[in-house]
Amino acid sequence: MVGVHTPEAVLRVSQLSKSYRRGHVCVPALRDVSFSLPRGRSVAVMGPSGSGKTSFLNLIAGLDVPSEGSVVISGQDLAALQGDALTTFRRRHIGFVFQFFNLLPTMSAADNVALPLLAERLPLTTIKARTEAMLGAVGMLHRADHRPAEMSGGEQQRVAVARALVMQPTLLLADEPTGNLDSVAGEGILNLLRSAMGEFGLSIVMVTHSYLAASAMDEIWRMQDGALSCEVSNAAQIHPRSASLHLLRKPTE
Repeated sequence: MVGVHTPEAVLRVSQLSKSYRRGHVCVPALRDVSFSLPRGRSVAVMGPSGSGKTSFLNLIAGLDVPSEGSVVISGQDLAALQGDALTTFRRRHIGFVFQFFNLLPTMSAADNVALPLLAERLPLTTIKARTEAMLGAVGMLHRADHRPAEMSGGEQQRVAVARALVMQPTLLLADEPTGNLDSVAGEGILNLLRSAMGEFGLSIVMVTHSYLAASAMDEIWRMQDGALSCEVSNAAQIHPRSASLHLLRKPTE
């Protein structure tokens, strides 16, 4: 077991396993994973391709159903939710940041950020105020009317972070969030994520191949053949630059 189960944990995973059928063969993707993640803590999960990281994220997000075990977020067992109820819970409690940004190309930065708020059918004045506040928080208010094609990769990812945080979720899942960025833009995104942890009490699970990105998290865990283990309890040991990330520095873009 990784981590210690505590009542205040934002995320609790118990004996989580997932297997897939390929013809007559049962292929295990995740094996008996258990851990807790307290509020305001972050973890990076590293491992080779095919080790189970994608299945791991999909199960935590409620995008896939486990073969065994449970996922509890903010006290809610995801197995008890289906259909619209699961979609609504996910929108309100989980933020997502992807490697390829996943912004809608025909919509402006402001409209992309506003999407979760629109789904909640909030008053338009509230949506506008919260969207502008979040774009300002990530240093992108001046790009509010620009479409993704008019922005750099780092700028697009800042907008994606704003969209992930606009509902003020308790848990953020990040899949290679710096994978398509240069080192300067990538460090800026890591700064934003760490700042969000302090601002919102956010907990983060990040899947990454980058030791520099992983070193920005509180802990680094290793996934191998579907099993999860603690690799380094203090992530700052991993990379010599990790102690100089200047986490609350003004964005460079």
